[in-house]
Amino acid sequence: MKKILGMGNALVDIMIPVENDNILELLSLPKGSMQLVDIERSNTVLSALKDYQKSHSAGGSAANTIHALAMLGAQAGYIGVVGEDELGGFFVRDLIQAGVDPHLIHSQQETGRAVALVTPDSERTFATFLGAAIELAAEHLESSISDDELQNADSKGQNAKLNLFSGYAYFHIEGYLVQNHALILRAVEMAKEHGLIVSIDMASYNVVEANRDFLLSVITKYVDIVFANEDEARALTGLEPESALHELSKRTKIAVVKTGSSGSLVKSGEEQHAIGVIKVEPIDTTGAGDLYAAGFLYGLSGGMPLQKCGELGALLAGNVIEFMGSKMPSDRWEKIRKQVKSI
Repeated sequence: MKKILGMGNALVDIMIPVENDNILELLSLPKGSMQLVDIERSNTVLSALKDYQKSHSAGGSAANTIHALAMLGAQAGYIGVVGEDELGGFFVRDLIQAGVDPHLIHSQQETGRAVALVTPDSERTFATFLGAAIELAAEHLESSISDDELQNADSKGQNAKLNLFSGYAYFHIEGYLVQNHALILRAVEMAKEHGLIVSIDMASYNVVEANRDFLLSVITKYVDIVFANEDEARALTGLEPESALHELSKRTKIAVVKTGSSGSLVKSGEEQHAIGVIKVEPIDTTGAGDLYAAGFLYGLSGGMPLQKCGELGALLAGNVIEFMGSKMPSDRWEKIRKQVKSI
């Protein structure tokens, strides 16, 4: 199994079930979207929902994917920025407990948080305050490894300027980082310089729409694997799912378009598969796409055929939507690991 490195906005998800769409309209949050907000707006949203039940989980798209990969048993690392606060500590502990190697920068800003409103149809709408996460910059990738890693490298006589990408075979990046073009460009450049296979999971459709030309350029030049849901694929290509799949497959080695309850479409060259879903009782779709990517990359990094990779993605996505938030309890992971062996 090859090592996988992720990079993304390090956030803590605050999940809040709501009874209908009215509160979304009241707060001017388009259903199903991810809206970037400042700390004042984030506090306003939380204040309006102060009487609602809440749950917390370490999140951010790439972090969810990397966490799930580690829970499957893959060797994985993560690059991000957190604050030196309670939420930051929560985020770090969550990664370490899963077995992820954290390459984290610490900031004086508050740790980012994503307030997710979940409607009865399991759709989620995000009001995201990036906080410390937005400080992640290209120069962080150019720096040497952490002090602890540096000491270990020195004691073994290794190169003290060992790069963050060294030792990894895959690099997974989330589209939500698109607010920083320089960061994404340098990251994918360095990944390719070190021979890594690059995958990107698209952000919310509205983020894709605002950065369409940039994303298409990056995908065409640097990306090997693209994950997009049907709304994101439409925003990126202007086409419906299957046509979007064909268009994306011209730009990258593997294209994946997730089509919700009907499954997903996967294409590489002339090879194409329609992947179904597993039977579940959905509660919340948060993390479904992120865990699909985890299952897919786990299979791919282990040398599995393309169809099996898609089936692993569907297995993880189906399981996580039976829980609130992007995390599953340990007993469910034990069940999943047994199922993975039989695929």
